[in-house]
Amino acid sequence: MSTLAERLAVVQAGVADAARAAGREPSSVTTIVVTKFHPASLVAELSALGVRDVGENRHQEAQAKAAELSGLPLRWHFVGQLQSKKAKQVRAYADVIHSIDRPALLSALASGENTIDCFLQVNLTDNPERGGVAPAELPTLVEQTLATPGLRLLGLMAVAPLGEEPRRAFARVRELSESVRRIAPDATALSMGMSQDFAAAIAEGATHLRIGTAITGNRPQPG
Repeated sequence: MSTLAERLAVVQAGVADAARAAGREPSSVTTIVVTKFHPASLVAELSALGVRDVGENRHQEAQAKAAELSGLPLRWHFVGQLQSKKAKQVRAYADVIHSIDRPALLSALASGENTIDCFLQVNLTDNPERGGVAPAELPTLVEQTLATPGLRLLGLMAVAPLGEEPRRAFARVRELSESVRRIAPDATALSMGMSQDFAAAIAEGATHLRIGTAITGNRPQPG
């Protein structure tokens, strides 16, 4: 069995190789280690190994871990589907929210007190039940985000659909990003790529990867 440190090193090397193959600096890619279902002790171990960006999918779990580990130099990324009624609670501990996909969330996250970084999640499937805004509705949501106090739009987030070649899916996100930047010139970041497809995402310009099992190992069963 490989150790956490060994798995982290393998992924870091793979990210660096993929970046260089794409003609990019490895430092242009941020790896977010997704720690869903893993204990706070594993997050603390990651921190000791130099990890600064961690991601969580579920509010209650994320809230508890962020509170327990508040003394560590971590940036908390909320990467799961977000309920409007939980949005303000997530805002209290998250540094970055990756899953904004509707105006109701913008209203719930609006604040005149502090600014939080965010991504707009795009739905790359034809299934409206999947998380994310439809590409046709994206320009309007971008404008609404720019008009919402307390939010700084970093760019777009997406998940490659099952059954579609990942690089083709990520190329679609890159093209959408190019159109978004005509409205929001500073929204240049792309949150895409996971354990199995991060090299394809980097080739299409990913700036933030969301990698779980390749680093953390198999997830424990949720309690």
